[in-house]
Amino acid sequence: MLSPERPGLFRVLCLFALFEAACLLDTGMLFPRESSSREVKELSGLWSFRADKSPDRNQGFDKAWYKSRLRETGPVIDMPVPASYNDITQDPTLRDFIGWVWYEREVVVPARWITDEGTRVVIRVGSAHYYSIVWVNGVKVTEHNGGHLPFEAEVGSLIRKDPTQPCRITIAVNNTLTLETLPPGSIQHIDDITKYPKGFFVQNIYFDFFNYAGIHRPVLLYTTPTTYVDDITVVTDFLDNTGQVNYKVSVQGATTARVKVTLMDKDGHCVASSTEPFGVLKVVDVNLWWPYLMHESPGYLYSMEVRLMAANERSTHEDVYTLPVGIRTVSVTSTQFLINKKPFYFHGVNKHEDSDIRGKGFDWSLIVKDFNLLKWMGANSFRTSHYPYAEEILQMCDRHGIVVIDECPGVGIKDIRSFRNASLNHHLDVMDELVRRDKNHASVVMWSVANEPASEMPPAEFYFKTLIQHTKALDPTRPVTYVSNSHYARDKGAPYVDVICINSYFSWYHDPGHLEVIPLQLNTQFENWYGKYQKPIIQSEYGADAVPGLHSDPPMMFTEEYQKVVLQSCHDVFDQKRKQYVIGELIWNFADFMTAQGITRVVGNKKGVFTRQRQPKAAAFILKERYWRLANETGRLPPWTKYPCSL
Repeated sequence: MLSPERPGLFRVLCLFALFEAACLLDTGMLFPRESSSREVKELSGLWSFRADKSPDRNQGFDKAWYKSRLRETGPVIDMPVPASYNDITQDPTLRDFIGWVWYEREVVVPARWITDEGTRVVIRVGSAHYYSIVWVNGVKVTEHNGGHLPFEAEVGSLIRKDPTQPCRITIAVNNTLTLETLPPGSIQHIDDITKYPKGFFVQNIYFDFFNYAGIHRPVLLYTTPTTYVDDITVVTDFLDNTGQVNYKVSVQGATTARVKVTLMDKDGHCVASSTEPFGVLKVVDVNLWWPYLMHESPGYLYSMEVRLMAANERSTHEDVYTLPVGIRTVSVTSTQFLINKKPFYFHGVNKHEDSDIRGKGFDWSLIVKDFNLLKWMGANSFRTSHYPYAEEILQMCDRHGIVVIDECPGVGIKDIRSFRNASLNHHLDVMDELVRRDKNHASVVMWSVANEPASEMPPAEFYFKTLIQHTKALDPTRPVTYVSNSHYARDKGAPYVDVICINSYFSWYHDPGHLEVIPLQLNTQFENWYGKYQKPIIQSEYGADAVPGLHSDPPMMFTEEYQKVVLQSCHDVFDQKRKQYVIGELIWNFADFMTAQGITRVVGNKKGVFTRQRQPKAAAFILKERYWRLANETGRLPPWTKYPCSL
C-alpha cells in the first residue's frame, strides 16, 4: 500500500521505477501540440464510409478495397469523424452492425511537409473501436488492437512517393468483441433457419452500455523534425514551500543531442531550468496543483518547455514541446486518501462518453457543458467508467482541478475463459498504453484496472495480482484499484489493491422497492469490507433509475422521488462512515446513457441525475446541495465561496 511515511525516499524510488518502466515501452505517446517545430492538421469532417455486409464480413480484404478509392469498390455514404456510426443514418442494420467498416479521406498535404525530408509526418488516430488497420495510398502503415486509446504511424515516405497525388487515408475498423478483447464479448451463431434468417448471429456483451463503434476521436496528421522529443516523464513532489519536478526526456533520431528544459509559471516567468535530459527542477514558493473546491486556486499548472537541438553533417534540427505540469503528491493510508498530504474526499460522479446522435464521438460542446454541470453541482471528481476518456477531457480536468480515477476497458470480465493468458497479456498491453498516455496528468490520481469482474473465480487471484503488480511497476506514484460488486469474503483480487471500490444498488437490484433496507445493508457492507481488508473504501457506484418527469408519492421505483430517497438514505450512511474509512462517493450516473435493447432498459439506462440531454432531474439538486456542503465543511475555502463558477 502507498504510504505517506518517508516521502522523500519513497518518491525517489518511485521516480527511478517509473523511469525504468517508461524505458520498457516502445515509444512515447505525447499528445500532438503545435510549436515552432511542430504542425498539426486535423482531419475531422466528412469521410467516405462503407460497411462490409458480406456474410463473412471479409469482402473488403478479399477485394482489397484499400488499393483504390473506396467509392470505386461500391456505394459509399458520408460519415462524420469523429462520431459513432450507429445513430447517424436511418438504417437499422447499421445501428447494430457487427464487423468491418471502412473509412476513407483524401487529404492535401502542405508542400513544405513533402519537400523537407527533415520533417517527420505522423498519422494519429485518437480512438477507434475496436480493431483498426490503416493504409496510406494503399500501403498498410499500422494496426491496433483495442479501442479508447490512440495509435499512430510515420507516413512521410509514403506521401513523398508521388507528391502530385492527394494523400489517401483508408481505415478499416472492426467492433467485434471476443473473450480475449477488452471489453470481452462473444459471437453467437444461430443456425435454426425456421426461426432466424440464414447466417444470423448476435454479439453478446457483458456490460450495460451500448456497443458504439467507429472512429470516435480526431484523426490527425502532425509533424516533428527527424530528431525529436519522443517522450517526457514527470514525477512531482514538494517539501515545505519548495516543489520538485523530477523529469526525463526521451529523444529519437539522434545518438547525441542538446536539451534545454525550462519550467514556467502561469505568467510565463521562468522558475527553473536545466540543460540535462533528466534531473530535478526545484521551484521556490511553489504553487501546488489542488483539486476543485479544496483550494482558492485549483488546477494550477506550470509549463515545461523542452527544447532539443541536434546536428549532423548536413543540417541542424530543433524540436520544441511544451508539457503542462501540475505539482502535487498522492498517497493512501488505511483510512484516508491524501492529496498534497491533506485528506481528500471524493464527491463526484461516474460518467460515460455518450450523447444523442454522435454516440461516443468526441464533441467539444458536450465536454464543456459537462464540465459546467460538474462545477455547478460541486463535484470534485469522476471515474472514467468504463474505459479511458479522450485526452482532451483529462486536459480539462488538469486545468480545472477535477480529480480522475482513470479506468481501463476491463468491464464485463465474467467468463472464466477471459482469465486465460491471452486475455491477461492483452490486458497488460492496454495498461501499458493507458499509463504511457496519461502518466503526466496531475488530475489522474488512481488507476482502475477493471469494473465488476468475476473476482470470486479461482483464476481471478493470479490474474489481478499480476495485473495490479504490473500497473504498480509502470507507475509506483499512484494507487491502483478495481471496482468490485462481489461478496467481500470471496473477492480474490482485493488483497492487492490500494483502495477498495464497491458498487452496490440496495433497494434496486436487491430488495427492489424496500427503501428501509438501505441503512442496514449499506452499513453492513462497509463493516464487512473494511473489517476484512483494512483499506479505505470508495462507494464507486450507487443509485436508481428515474424516468424524467415521472412522479409518485409515496415514492415508487423509476420515479424521481424514489431516486431522491435512495440517494438521501445512502448519504446518511456515508456521513457516518466518512468519519472513519470511507473516502468517497460517486453517483451512478452523471447522465442517462444508451444501452442495448432489453426489457429492463427503456431507451437506455435512466440512472443519470441529468437526462441524456443534460437537463437536471430532482436528484441533481440533492447532490448539488450535498456536494457544496461537503466542500465547505473542509474549511479550506474562503467564506464567499458558496456557489459554483462557470468555466
